[in-house]
Amino acid sequence: MANSILKTRLMVLWLFIAVAMSAHSVLAFMEEGVIEQIMSGEVGGMERSAGMFLFMAIFWLIPLWMAVLSVTLKDHTNRWANIILGALFVVLNLFHLAEHLMNPSAHQLLIIGSTVVVAILIVWYAWKWPKPEPTKKT
Repeated sequence: MANSILKTRLMVLWLFIAVAMSAHSVLAFMEEGVIEQIMSGEVGGMERSAGMFLFMAIFWLIPLWMAVLSVTLKDHTNRWANIILGALFVVLNLFHLAEHLMNPSAHQLLIIGSTVVVAILIVWYAWKWPKPEPTKKT
């Protein structure tokens, strides 16, 4: 029973990250000058390319995949997938947060900071995964 609650908790945390990333993208488009940058072929100082869009799509889909996998994988695999990908999201979002500190906007700092906290919670919950109870022999 405890594992199903943990799996659901992890699923919700991954969904939180996916929604927060979506909100971050939508709000970024509303910032002054961003649409013009995109139209000129540049996004955040990087040239717009198919590879960049593929990376962004994969990065955006990982939390959605992890939401599904968190409730379907076996415990051992589930634990390690959440620890590894949760830690990866902590690191990547910390870099993203540091990037936004150069030109801070309160709404972006709030959203990205929240994803860092949630990714830390994912790693924490997965790390504290309960050990399986020994089966009784009768």
